[in-house]
Amino acid sequence: MLDLNYVRENLNEVIEALRNRNFPEDLLLDFDRADKERRAAIQSSDGYNADLNKASREVGELIKQGKNDEAIQRRRDVKALKEHVARLNHERDAAEARMKEILQQLPNIPHESVPVGKDESANVEIRRWGTKPEFDFEPKDHVDLGTSLGILDLERATKIAGARFAILNGVGARLSRALVNFMLDVQTRENGYKETLPPFIVNAKTLFGTAQLPKFEEDLFKLTDNRNLYLIPTGEVPVTNYHAEEILDASALPLKFAAYSPCFRSEAGSHGRDTRGIFRQHQFEKVELVKVTLSEKSYDELESMTRDAESILQKLGLHYRVVEHVTSDLGFSAAKSYDIEVWLPSFNAFKEISSVSNCTDFQARRANVRFRRAGGSKPEFVHTLNGSGLAVGRTWIAVLENYQQADGSVIIPEVLRPFMRGLERIGK
Repeated sequence: MLDLNYVRENLNEVIEALRNRNFPEDLLLDFDRADKERRAAIQSSDGYNADLNKASREVGELIKQGKNDEAIQRRRDVKALKEHVARLNHERDAAEARMKEILQQLPNIPHESVPVGKDESANVEIRRWGTKPEFDFEPKDHVDLGTSLGILDLERATKIAGARFAILNGVGARLSRALVNFMLDVQTRENGYKETLPPFIVNAKTLFGTAQLPKFEEDLFKLTDNRNLYLIPTGEVPVTNYHAEEILDASALPLKFAAYSPCFRSEAGSHGRDTRGIFRQHQFEKVELVKVTLSEKSYDELESMTRDAESILQKLGLHYRVVEHVTSDLGFSAAKSYDIEVWLPSFNAFKEISSVSNCTDFQARRANVRFRRAGGSKPEFVHTLNGSGLAVGRTWIAVLENYQQADGSVIIPEVLRPFMRGLERIGK
C-alpha cells in the first residue's frame, strides 16, 4: 500500500507514475477530492470548536452573574455547536475512510529504472543462457509424452476434480518430487535461504498483507465455512506475512526463505490461454523464494534473487532468457520485476517459469512489518521481495520436452538422478 502522506503531497507525480502502468487516474482524483473534503471539515471543525469553547465559558459566567435566561439560551447555542462539530467529525472520518479505501486499490509505483511500455509485448530481454535443443525428429509436447509414458493422466483428473487438474503417476510423480527436493537443496545449501513449510490455508488479513485482497478475490479459492479462510495462491502469501505486526532488528536482515507449497488459483479470465496439459492449472506446486530486507539493499537483493532462480535452470541445462517487465505489465505489488522464461519446444517459444519482484515497502506497509536501526531509531518499513524458484509443474514440462528422445523416452538431467534413485531415463 502506498503511503497516504506521500500520495497527498506528490499527487501529480503519482498520477503520472500510475498512468505509465495504464492505471486510470479517476481513483486518484477521487482521493484528492476526499482529501480536500477532509481538510475543509477539519478547518471548519476547528472554528466551531473555538466557538464552542468560548460559548461553554460564557455559560458559566452568565450563571455566576445570575443571568439564568441568557445562560439557558447560551446552552442552546452550545448544543447546536456540538451538533455542528459532530457532523463535521463524521464528514472528516468518512473522507479519511474513503482515502484509505482508495489506497488499498492503488498499485505500487514503478521504480524509475523500469521501462515505460503499454503491454507485455514491450517487455525488454535482458539476457539469454544456453542453447535450444535440436531434434532430428518431430518433438512431442508434454501431454503426448506424459500420456504415452504412462506418467500423466489428465482424463481421470478431470473425472475426479474437473478441468485444469492433473494426476502424475509412477516416475512422473517421482520426477515432480525430485524437482522440489533439488530446488530446495540448491536454495538452502548453496544460495543461503532458510527452508520453511508454511500453512496452505490463510486468513483474509494475511491475503490483504500481500495485496491479493481486496482487489483479486475472484482469483482465490475461498473455504465455504464462516471462518473467512482461503487456499493460498502462492507461498509468497504466508511467508511474506511471517513477521506481520513485528519490528525486526536491522542487524538480522536480510531474511531469506525458501518454501515449498501447493498453490491454488481460479485463473479467472484466462480461458483458452495456455490451457493444454499442465501449463496453467487450478492446483500446482512451487518453490517460492522470499526476502525481507533493508530498504537501501532491496534492488541489489532483486538481482541476486533472480540469479538464484536462474541457477536452477542452469544446473538442469535448460535454455532460458530473462526479461524485464515494462510499467504496464508489472504485478500489482511490484515496483520492478523480471520474468525468467524457459524454452519449450511445443510452443517453439520461451514461456514464463518464474517471476521475481521487488515490492519495496508496499506489502510491508499493509502487513506492518518494520525494522529498527541501531541506536533506538524510529522503526521503518522493510522491503519485501518474492520469486519462484521455480514453478515445479512448468519445470517438469521443460524437462520432458527438452530431454525427449526419438523413441519417446526422456533422459533425466544428471543433477536430478540422485533424487530419482539413480534413474537415467524415463521409458515405456
